[in-house]
Amino acid sequence: MNLPPYIAYPSLSDEKIALRQVLVSDIQDLIAISFYDSIQAQTVEEATEMQQKIDRDYTNGNSIHWGIIDKSTNKIIGTCGYYRGFDNGIGELGCVLLPQFRAQGFMTAAMRLAIDFGLNTMRLERLKAITTKQNVKAIKLLERLHFTKISDLQGDEVEYELK
Repeated sequence: MNLPPYIAYPSLSDEKIALRQVLVSDIQDLIAISFYDSIQAQTVEEATEMQQKIDRDYTNGNSIHWGIIDKSTNKIIGTCGYYRGFDNGIGELGCVLLPQFRAQGFMTAAMRLAIDFGLNTMRLERLKAITTKQNVKAIKLLERLHFTKISDLQGDEVEYELK
């Protein structure tokens, strides 16, 4: 496997979006979707602290987290990445998008880039994603990207995988 940290932080792109490292200057735009350990930031300070934890996780080789950039405006509109370590060649893929950018193909593009990076650059053997049963749009996205449901988890969560 070829896991983080890397000599240079990987940047990925297609015709619609770019994935790049989240910068301090991005934090203000991401407060509404800043989470760490399922806790949402309420202030710039909390979002900054969360991003510092995410950056430490990357440096420790346990994650890689990109900002999703709309190439037409050069604005950050969400985040996407792998979280919680890479035990046994497995990467957990997660993503979040600002509400005004949903249903426009941005997350599909971001997930495709992240999936390709996980399988072909990181050489992960399996990708997984966890969402709630009520998040129908996320489930449809995962299924469109060829993830398969593998289990119902505690509470209302469901787990998908891609091999």
